[in-house]
Amino acid sequence: MNRTANVVRMQLINRQTFVWTPLLILSASFAITLAVFGIIAAAVSTPITEPMYSGAVQAPLWYFAVVGIQSLYLGFPFSQAMSVSRREFFTGTMLTAAGTALGLSAIYLIGGVIEQATDGWGIHGYFFRLPWLWDQGPWAAALFYFTGSMLVFLIGFLGATVYQRFGLLWLIVGLVGVAAVLVLAALGITLTDSWSAVGRTLAHAEALYVALIGVGVAAVLAGLSYLTLRRATP
Repeated sequence: MNRTANVVRMQLINRQTFVWTPLLILSASFAITLAVFGIIAAAVSTPITEPMYSGAVQAPLWYFAVVGIQSLYLGFPFSQAMSVSRREFFTGTMLTAAGTALGLSAIYLIGGVIEQATDGWGIHGYFFRLPWLWDQGPWAAALFYFTGSMLVFLIGFLGATVYQRFGLLWLIVGLVGVAAVLVLAALGITLTDSWSAVGRTLAHAEALYVALIGVGVAAVLAGLSYLTLRRATP
């Protein structure tokens, strides 16, 4: 456990990757969104009664792919020089990512509560509190944000691990394989004339249900990452 804690501290030496850059992206997205909402509210001749929503809240989540890549690319060689086992490095890195995702989810949760209390910052503008995510309550929304952050992190981490273990060629082969599976899935849906059914399923999917599926996918990605990391060399 001491070595795992050391990995957490080692990863957090680079706070810009795990802490400050996600917060900067979130702050910039929030400020720009509020400015746009304010311009819209000032431009119309009558008071706005319909809520305005923004999808910019997802911006920090996509950056977690970069966090996953850098946590492996920058941290793994150093951890091996410290005689840390691959299992300890993996566990510590996952704990660091989970802590960062949990902190970001807490910010989203607090922001959504404030938006509800202030009626969208007084101008009916909603950045954090998106209806679909909050329909099942704040904790479902928080779980969705947390799961989304971890999923994107694990995609970046797995990609970096595959590159570290097998090289660029096999990383490209893997990406092409994933793309081929998606194309075949789309082809199958098209041939069976199932796009309407897929659309209805997606339209009626609840945030909590999607988040729980994401937890399962994240577990699979984490397992694949660990298996690949076991034989990776710095």
